[in-house]
Amino acid sequence: MDINQEIHNAYEVIKNGGIILYPTDTVWGIGCDATNPEAVAKIYKLKKRAETQSMIVLMNGDKMIYNVFKDIPEVAWQIMDFSDLTDSELANQNPTTLILDKPRNVAPNLIAADNSLGIRLVKEPFCFKLMEKMKKPLVSTSANISGQPTPKSFKEISPEIIKGVDYVVNLHREKIAGKPSTIIKLTSDSQVKVIRK
Repeated sequence: MDINQEIHNAYEVIKNGGIILYPTDTVWGIGCDATNPEAVAKIYKLKKRAETQSMIVLMNGDKMIYNVFKDIPEVAWQIMDFSDLTDSELANQNPTTLILDKPRNVAPNLIAADNSLGIRLVKEPFCFKLMEKMKKPLVSTSANISGQPTPKSFKEISPEIIKGVDYVVNLHREKIAGKPSTIIKLTSDSQVKVIRK
């Protein structure tokens, strides 16, 4: 399985407004270009999910974060540094999604009603390199119909989801996922609220 070939295949689909099923640093995700509202709408439809339940966006570095958020509370960087510990085993146990206020340069249907957006920085090679190629953030939402349990491995993903995407990445299909990320909400006045441990 050639990671570069998979990145190329996924990129071609995403570039043309398609949606992909792919392994992330946590669970298998459904993703698309986070700046393309039509592609985002396809994911909501596939998951049978209300557009009011926003999805998170993966990013691969500070530059991407600054492109989406103008004002980033200092504490956000501290949390990201903490969850990106150099000991990769610890970092993997500790993926953290941050919800920040006033996003821009992303599809409007990704933004929550309170004008916030959840993001996660990823180092996982497939996601990281795919975003390098896209030069855009990548939507990530669990690969299940809304309200059903989150699949822990590729085998648990329902046929409806697999048939509903435009491309299924052929990597890490045997891997059993760790726990989903911790979710922390930060408001512009630096209030911190843990939403999911």
